[in-house]
Amino acid sequence: MYAIIETGGRQFWVTPGETILVEKLKAEHGQELTLNALWAVKDAAEGQEPQSSRKATVVAQVLTQTRGPKILVFRKKPKKAYKRMQGHRQALTQLLIKSISFN
Repeated sequence: MYAIIETGGRQFWVTPGETILVEKLKAEHGQELTLNALWAVKDAAEGQEPQSSRKATVVAQVLTQTRGPKILVFRKKPKKAYKRMQGHRQALTQLLIKSISFN
């Protein structure tokens, strides 16, 4: 069973038991979130076709709130005395996908 979810402007292909890093969500450690799936597929039983649905929900648990690697932004104009360096670390949330359920 797998599903495609959207959070933080990005789409993720998820399966139960998988951990993913998404942009920071306002949730506490251990809290469970319910996300709507854009599309989901249930594995086929023996001799049957797989079922797909656009109405599914994904239950995820917040593991940690963390920050990504540091990214350096450097700007320079040649033959001028202009140099600027700036750093950035994106705030991230680590989610554990617990289950996918069809409505």
